[in-house]
Amino acid sequence: MTSPIGMRKRSARLGDTAFFVIGLALITSALAVLSALVIGLVADGWERLTPGFLTSFPSRFPDRAGILSAWVGTCYVMIVTIGTALPLGIAAGLYLEEYARRNWFTALIEINTTNLAGVPSIIWGLMALGLFVYQFKLGQSVLTAGLTLGLLVLPIVIVATRESVRAIPKSIREASYACGATRWQTVWFHVLPYSLGGILTGTIIALSRAIGETAPLVTIGALSYIAFLPPSPIQSGGPVVSFEWLRSEFTVLPIQIFGWVSRPDTRFQANAAAASIVLLALTLFMNGIAALLRFRLRRATRW
Repeated sequence: MTSPIGMRKRSARLGDTAFFVIGLALITSALAVLSALVIGLVADGWERLTPGFLTSFPSRFPDRAGILSAWVGTCYVMIVTIGTALPLGIAAGLYLEEYARRNWFTALIEINTTNLAGVPSIIWGLMALGLFVYQFKLGQSVLTAGLTLGLLVLPIVIVATRESVRAIPKSIREASYACGATRWQTVWFHVLPYSLGGILTGTIIALSRAIGETAPLVTIGALSYIAFLPPSPIQSGGPVVSFEWLRSEFTVLPIQIFGWVSRPDTRFQANAAAASIVLLALTLFMNGIAALLRFRLRRATRW
């Protein structure tokens, strides 16, 4: 006769086994669907993925169309996004976690920051249209697009920074203070280096989301057909460094894909599949950098 304790152990083991089987089945199904989508994408667009496709401007002839202005515009927009979201997000996260007093006001900021990370991207696009385009007169430019995506990922960077900083043991801070270091020295030489792996991982994953966003950029007026490139930031004549590219009109890869998908010609569909492969490769490249940085920084951490 089985005792009650033995029955409870057997029931717990059955529950663990059922949870393992269900979880494995769900993960396998999700990976199978994702693999089928990627294989279909590669099958449709592999033939169009040539050097000429990467170095040609869009065209009304599908066999001559390329994504030069789209991927260059994506790089320019992401430079502005990184330049705004990264320093602001890390600084805000450090301040909230290390310097801000614990009261109702900081609690309100924490709640709103967390909620802003889940706001639909179209809302950010409408806000940017009213603020950057109409109020600040920045126009439908690379600067407006970069600032819009920067605001979109800023709450995610703040949350990632706070979680990474919070994971640092208090003994590290106490040891630093015991040696006579100030709060800023403790943050700069101990807290920030140890938490940098988590911060960079969260930031790059947030940027991987931003690089595929379409809705906010459509709202602020991104163009689907541009047959020119923004001015280069480095010029041969004076001034050597130019910021004229910030005012240039732009397009990005998701907008270009969206424009081709809406056309009935199947050859444009193949172009959209090839552009999607390039966008997927960029996203995987950024996630790979995040994984490499996390691995190296964790190996370099010595508590």
